[in-house]
Amino acid sequence: MIIRSRAPLRLGFGGGGTDVSPYSDEYGGCTLSATINMYAYCTIEPTEDHTVEFLAPDLKKHYRSEALKELPVDNELPLHKEIYNEIVRNYNHGKPLSFRMITFSDALPGSGLGTSSTMVVAILHAFMEWLHLPLGDYDLARLAYHIERETLGLKGGRQDQYSAAFGGINFMEYYNDNKVIVNPLRIKPWVKNELEDSLVLFFTGQSRDSSIIIEEQMKNAREKVPEALGAMHRTKQIAMEMKEKILTGDIDGFMDCIKRGWESKKKASSVITNENLESIYRFAMEHGARAGKVSGAGGGGFFMFFVDIPQRPDFIRHMESYGGKVILPKFVEKGSESWSLGNSKFQITNTK
Repeated sequence: MIIRSRAPLRLGFGGGGTDVSPYSDEYGGCTLSATINMYAYCTIEPTEDHTVEFLAPDLKKHYRSEALKELPVDNELPLHKEIYNEIVRNYNHGKPLSFRMITFSDALPGSGLGTSSTMVVAILHAFMEWLHLPLGDYDLARLAYHIERETLGLKGGRQDQYSAAFGGINFMEYYNDNKVIVNPLRIKPWVKNELEDSLVLFFTGQSRDSSIIIEEQMKNAREKVPEALGAMHRTKQIAMEMKEKILTGDIDGFMDCIKRGWESKKKASSVITNENLESIYRFAMEHGARAGKVSGAGGGGFFMFFVDIPQRPDFIRHMESYGGKVILPKFVEKGSESWSLGNSKFQITNTK
């Protein structure tokens, strides 16, 4: 038997950073995001040789061990190992599991598309399929958040796990005690088409460690640094405006929110932008972009730009001449999903 799963990556339109504690605990946060046709993938092949094998070819990582009740968690594929430990401990009565797993993603960590959290959701969904675990979307997202943020202590918010689990275009609200409310938005088809056909992703050539940015945001919120805290308040307010604009089909208003949201977000941390990002932004705006912002925490990864649809071919040509990678994503409605393949086999090759 082969088990497969996938979970969609997301674009953060607005409110990013307000989903991170302690800001969300004290003030409440909100984000507007959309999942796209780029995914994190997982395949599991159960075995009978009492071993656990992880292969992540996109990361050039490989790990193999005796099937234990608990794998030692270190810097070598820590997410994979801790997910295994959680599943064995709480969902398999402490009994080790024997299997081979291969994972990869359409975008590398540090891309600003929620790659790491989405991978956690994809792996968990594969285990759900294999072990017939009765977990709903909220359960899945909460478990992914627990493993990544609480058990492993990796810095970040809640947006990515819930986006991957639910899919679609969502306005999400964040409160204390890890309370999250996912509001799927009923957007008119023409509005979705207009935004999708004017959207261009541009890879900046920089991946980044989002934990550095998020740690500074958390510190600023704890210490109530006036400029940074004010920026977070404005970021949240703009995300709320953005929800209204997208629901009513006010495309010009939505573009204005994107621009104002990016300017506000940059004030929340000193490392969200840099000269390279500012240079890319200026170049894009000079060559036809109506609005743009970095997806995710900032510091690098993917820029998202919106351009008048008839001008998109020229804009793409200009951005490619700048030297980066251009992607034209499509919005997707489905969140993470899994399926089984009977007696199929696949070959895992050791990358070492």
